[in-house]
Amino acid sequence: MSDDYLLDAAWEHWDMILSAYKLYEEHKPVVLFDIQEQRIYLYPYKDFKEEMNPGNQASLQDQYERAMATSKIVVFVRDNVNRRLVSYSLHYERGDAAGSRAWRKKRRRKK
Repeated sequence: MSDDYLLDAAWEHWDMILSAYKLYEEHKPVVLFDIQEQRIYLYPYKDFKEEMNPGNQASLQDQYERAMATSKIVVFVRDNVNRRLVSYSLHYERGDAAGSRAWRKKRRRKK
């Protein structure tokens, strides 16, 4: 276990994440694992990127390009309770996480 509970959640479900990824591997999708729903979602990179703000788009593009060049998968782990969304570049064959980036999911509160 690490000090990062979101990374631990990704590793705990790694076999399922990798199995889902392998179904669409030729498309090189971005993976989203929701810890509350315990569900894995796969998105085309371009579609996922378009949903982000411009600053996060640039970060994702850099992370995605590096991940693809080094046989890694971009995996986002979402925690809706704590409003966190963190991305990791994980080795296709289980290894260390690299190039993780964190974004807090910001929601506007209704007045």
